[in-house]
Amino acid sequence: MTRRRVLAGTAVLMLGAGLWQVGEAATIHAKAWLAYDLIARAWTRTLAGEGPARPWPWADTWPVARLAMPRLGEEAFVLAGGSGRTLAFGPGHVDGSPLPGQPGTSLIAGHRDTHFRFLERLRAGDAVHVEDGTGAVRRFRVTATQVVDARRTRIDVFGSVPRLVLATCYPFDALTPGGPLRYLVFAE
Repeated sequence: MTRRRVLAGTAVLMLGAGLWQVGEAATIHAKAWLAYDLIARAWTRTLAGEGPARPWPWADTWPVARLAMPRLGEEAFVLAGGSGRTLAFGPGHVDGSPLPGQPGTSLIAGHRDTHFRFLERLRAGDAVHVEDGTGAVRRFRVTATQVVDARRTRIDVFGSVPRLVLATCYPFDALTPGGPLRYLVFAE
C-alpha cells in the first residue's frame, strides 16, 4: 500500500510539474500576442494623430514606423529606441539615426530569432515599405546584405538621401545569444 502511495504521489507531482511548465510556455505566448495587439492599437492611435502613443501605460517605447516586406509577406512595427527591453517587443529604431524616410541612414535593429528572423530571406532587389506616423509610405529596395563585426564597423547615419539599414545578430542559428557578428540589410 505504501509503494502505491509513493508512486501515486510521484505521478501527481510529475503531472503538476508538467502542467506548470505548459502554463509557463502558454503565458509567454499569450504575453507576446497581447503585446503585439497593444502595439498595433498604439500604431492606429499614432496614425490618428495622437503622437507618440504608448502601447501600455508604463511602456518606455512606442511605435514609430511599420515595415512591410511584400515578397515575404512579413510585417513588423518599429518601436522607439534600441534597448533590450524595447527589442523584446519588436524591432527598435536606434537612437541617433534619422527616422525611416528622413535624409540619412535610419538604423533599425531586431532579434534574429524572433522579429527579424525573416532578414535572412531578404535579397537584393526586394522591396521594403516603411509607413511613418503620418501614414506616408516610403518604398525602399534592398541593395545588399553583409555580415560585419560590430566591434569594427560603424554606420554613417548622415547623408542627404534616405537609406535604411536593418540589423540583427549573426549567425541566425546560433545556440547562444550575442556575439560580435551582425547581419546587415542595406536598402535605398
